[in-house]
Amino acid sequence: MKAIACLRRAFGTLLLFLAVFVLIFVLRHMDNLELLPKVKSTFIMPRVSTHTNMNRSFCTFQSLSPEDALEESLILESTAWPETPLLPAPISLEQTSHPAHSNFTILPGRKGGQWHVGDQLEVMVQTSDFQGRPKKHGGDFLLARLHNRKLEAGVAGQVVDHLNGSYSAIFSLLWEGDAQVEVTLVHPGEAISVLNRLNGEQPDRIYFKSLFRSGSLSETTLCNVCLRPTKQPLCNYTDLRTGEPWFCYKPKKLSCDARINHYMGGSKTKILNANEEKLFQRGVNLKVSIKASGPASVTVLPQQEGQLKVKSSTVTSGPSGYYYQGVWRALGGTTVREFNASAISQCLKGKVVHMYGDSTVRQWFDFLNAALPGLKKFNLHSPMQAGPYMSLDFANNVLLKYRFHGPPIRIVVVSTSELRYIANELDGLIGGPNTVVVFGIWAHFGSFPMESYIRRLQSIRRAVVRLLDRAPGTLVVIRTGNPKGLNLFISLTNSDWSSLQCNKVLRAIFKGLNVHLIDAWEMTLAHHLPHNLHPPPPIIKNMVNNLLSYICPQKGS
Repeated sequence: MKAIACLRRAFGTLLLFLAVFVLIFVLRHMDNLELLPKVKSTFIMPRVSTHTNMNRSFCTFQSLSPEDALEESLILESTAWPETPLLPAPISLEQTSHPAHSNFTILPGRKGGQWHVGDQLEVMVQTSDFQGRPKKHGGDFLLARLHNRKLEAGVAGQVVDHLNGSYSAIFSLLWEGDAQVEVTLVHPGEAISVLNRLNGEQPDRIYFKSLFRSGSLSETTLCNVCLRPTKQPLCNYTDLRTGEPWFCYKPKKLSCDARINHYMGGSKTKILNANEEKLFQRGVNLKVSIKASGPASVTVLPQQEGQLKVKSSTVTSGPSGYYYQGVWRALGGTTVREFNASAISQCLKGKVVHMYGDSTVRQWFDFLNAALPGLKKFNLHSPMQAGPYMSLDFANNVLLKYRFHGPPIRIVVVSTSELRYIANELDGLIGGPNTVVVFGIWAHFGSFPMESYIRRLQSIRRAVVRLLDRAPGTLVVIRTGNPKGLNLFISLTNSDWSSLQCNKVLRAIFKGLNVHLIDAWEMTLAHHLPHNLHPPPPIIKNMVNNLLSYICPQKGS
């Protein structure tokens, strides 16, 4: 008996030693353990990021593979906006670009002042400050368009920043007749500096919430991609497969597993001082036209014999297309055709079309549902705007599906069971020649560091590559972002500048893959209708015609 008692004491001592050893090991390796995949949602204690490239952000991101980290660094470098010189604090509005004192000049043509279809038109823009003094540095955000209202013709111009206060706007001449130049100051460079700083220092200026519930208990806490470090523990909802980060402050009385929904909580209003707010004044320096110092239009003569036609040489330069008689004509890739209801039904016959993304993709889903009388939308009792949606044309064997992308989502209340990341959805597809995948993701990322958007697209690209490897006949079409109407609030949370930067990242990440881009940016910019987050029906019709032309290309194109 004594021997047995001794063995029990020895065994107990051994267990105690092992327990202490495990505790010490866990404490010493806590940082590494937090990066391991979680089997279920857990809570963690927040840590402050020490990443030197996060622009003083408190955002913390998981480590990337060496290849992805290098790509991220190269993309950030290639899309970096020209810096503006530091002005004395507080910022003086008088020293920033003022559209009323700036002007543009059409440079003489190479052929004795004549321009022909196929030529390029160059416009020089000189910016000046509020006192009329020429600017000496670049960094302003300008948009340029060439158009003819009677012909319903328009094309976007390429703006070149000479970094000395002057800019060139270069246009391809693509129709005969008058061509009117339009140059717009979207933001002065100093406003861009403010936006860039906010994305680093205040990525939570749009904030989100989740409701937690268990029985009769319920609590609501703040959630976001980035949460400020506090003593309150965090619930870690980082996606296991994609690594997409998402956090909520842990409820006081409920577990992290009691989370039932997601919604936008609101926005911070007082994030700028009075001088900074002056940089975003409608009618003064926020998306305001710059006038010509002389003629603002040219007359374009017919194309000369032997002159080469204008084409979009790459996915990153030159116009992707133009409008003529209200119809979009692509300059590269497939020929864009017009589709009536009968042609749409014939084109989509036997097809399954999966649409993913934000509400600008949902516009295409809604357009097709309205255009096809045989397409019947199922009532899935989904929340308005968020989906998911599904429509079926039984006679033509057409299935059309739409689902919103994963957080961040700035719309109605969404059940956590319906929060899906695009990459995970793509991994669930079989694919094939009768499968069409359409996605667009950009409008909900305007308040975060660009690293967040780059990593989202990297995970989607990996899923696209896997899909095309197992089913090479799958058609993948991507929608870019578009310019929109701006006021102070939209500028600070989803500006045209952030959308333009997202488009640059999108093109860089998907360059070289067997995917097709629909250039919603140029299709909106080149059109005569006002810019809108949700482009009006004539533009949507042209976008859908572009999509259908990829699905059913014209023979020989």
